[in-house]
Amino acid sequence: MGALIGLGLGLGLALVLWSGRPEPVAPTTTRRVTRSTFVVAGIAAASGSVASLAALGISRSIVVAGAFGVLGAYSPVAAIRGRTHRRSQSLRQAWPDVVDDLTSAVRAGLSLPDALTQLGHRGPLALQPAFRRFGDRYQATGILGPALDELKAELADPVGDRVIEALRLAREVGGHDLGRLLRTLATFLREDARTRSELESRQAWAVNGARLSVAAPWLVLGLLSLHPAAVRAYDSSAGFLVLVLGGGVSLAAYRLMMRIGRLPAEQRVFA
Repeated sequence: MGALIGLGLGLGLALVLWSGRPEPVAPTTTRRVTRSTFVVAGIAAASGSVASLAALGISRSIVVAGAFGVLGAYSPVAAIRGRTHRRSQSLRQAWPDVVDDLTSAVRAGLSLPDALTQLGHRGPLALQPAFRRFGDRYQATGILGPALDELKAELADPVGDRVIEALRLAREVGGHDLGRLLRTLATFLREDARTRSELESRQAWAVNGARLSVAAPWLVLGLLSLHPAAVRAYDSSAGFLVLVLGGGVSLAAYRLMMRIGRLPAEQRVFA
């Protein structure tokens, strides 16, 4: 068991170090996804190995150490999902301000590409880097369509897809009501963000209840592991079966509660 833990720790550290190697060329979307998968796998393996070693040192129980190793391996995945959700919320709140800035710039007489470019310096902080790179690409080529495509692929946001496609349509059609379109779009985005925020705040009790119900028995097990004599029963086959069944029930209950309290995810229709 110790050799397996050491092997997992070494493999995780090797994957983390390998993922930090510089790329000689710009990676494609498939390569970025593959590289991110290796990074997450490496971090999960390292985290699980560290948790297993810590639990083994405290409880002197291989079975308990294995259980906490699984929890430790899942914790980076949960952290990444939480970070992705917070990023989506931040972008959803930022897009109405982006449209307002575009409206002001168009009223001031700027062209649509110039208005988009200046967002790299005056727009919301969460979106400034992407719009700066958009400005660099547009200045290098002078073609708006491919620059918008790369901006949309970089942001990978459903709301951003709608905004970019609306701007593209207004540009290609060549209408004179771009300002009215932007004002209508900003109003729609604000109402959509407000409605979704209210729904998320109302269903937060279900999410928090699911997390608490899953964490409680494992917190108790963690407290019991402080007394090695209290966890010796888990080293038997019956104890191992209890932990496996408990983990399965916890996972099933957590997924069920999250499914009940989850809002439908926005789809990238224009991806």
